[in-house]
Amino acid sequence: MLRLSPRQILAITAIVGSLAAIAVAADPPSHQGRQPLHVLFIGNSLTAANGLPEMVESLGRAKGGQTVETTTVTANNFSLEDHWNQGNARAVIGRGGWSVVVLQQGPSALPESRVLLRDYTKRFADEARKVGARTALYMVWPSKARTRDFDGVSESYSQAARDVEGILLPAGDAWREAWRRDPSLALYADDGFHPSRMGSYLAALAIWRGLSAQPALGLPGPRDVAADTLRLLQESVDHVSTFKASLAKESAVPR
Repeated sequence: MLRLSPRQILAITAIVGSLAAIAVAADPPSHQGRQPLHVLFIGNSLTAANGLPEMVESLGRAKGGQTVETTTVTANNFSLEDHWNQGNARAVIGRGGWSVVVLQQGPSALPESRVLLRDYTKRFADEARKVGARTALYMVWPSKARTRDFDGVSESYSQAARDVEGILLPAGDAWREAWRRDPSLALYADDGFHPSRMGSYLAALAIWRGLSAQPALGLPGPRDVAADTLRLLQESVDHVSTFKASLAKESAVPR
């Protein structure tokens, strides 16, 4: 059996300690060095309004964790069927390199619109899967004149997300939750359909929350929005996202 002198033991201990320190220094915190999420948005003016994708990018940078880099394919009044037939969106998906492909259509509360949303979501999800990307559904909202359709919008997008085992980004539900807490919030623009800047910010929170799986609370917001209102918007997103996630687990069918 090898016997070491006290001096030799101290020397070995010092070497081991130095190696451990080097190992710790080489292992950065889990959020550092993480590859950005490359997100492709396919939609219409509800995606393009107020620079929504850029808002999502800025939220990622502000958190100091998961960053997001976005590309958009949008056209006014386009449905997913229109994008499919026009072909540009499919071509961009086919270039590859995407982490997530986010799909957005109009409210789609009507039965025939729901059928088309689900059909073309499946088609685009197949294309995304070929290049190793997940699919996400950006749930929007009905017009101010048809707020009774909120339940239908929510169900249409929820079904489409379930069909492809995709990520649900429940912006419309977050709008409704925010209004439950403060009915005076100006989330619509003057036309009663497109989002105001606050409405887009709330949608961006819901999208970032769904993509990153990190809480929205504590993120920065527009300078013209009061701190208590920002907190309300963020808490609304966190509440809805947690609730939707629990519903998804309960409804999951074992395989």
